[in-house]
Amino acid sequence: MILSDAINLRINELLEQHNLTAYKLSYRAGISNSIISDCKRGKVKEPTISSIIHICEGFNIELKDFFDSKYFKDVEAIDRFEKKEPKVV
Repeated sequence: MILSDAINLRINELLEQHNLTAYKLSYRAGISNSIISDCKRGKVKEPTISSIIHICEGFNIELKDFFDSKYFKDVEAIDRFEKKEPKVV
């Protein structure tokens, strides 16, 4: 599973467990709603650890608890060095 997908699934799981909306989480975490929405939609491929820490604060959990999930068992990062086709001019 790609990291952004695992983070998305985990945020949704925690929202449900804590009976929160993304908006309420953003308020509690002290970050913009767009950061959480972008993570949930997979728009952010590699959220910063700082954003994850704020999200954890919104859930009132520790960082280790966020990553202690089945979703991160076989997680993969995106390949930063993917070869791109050269542009033909």
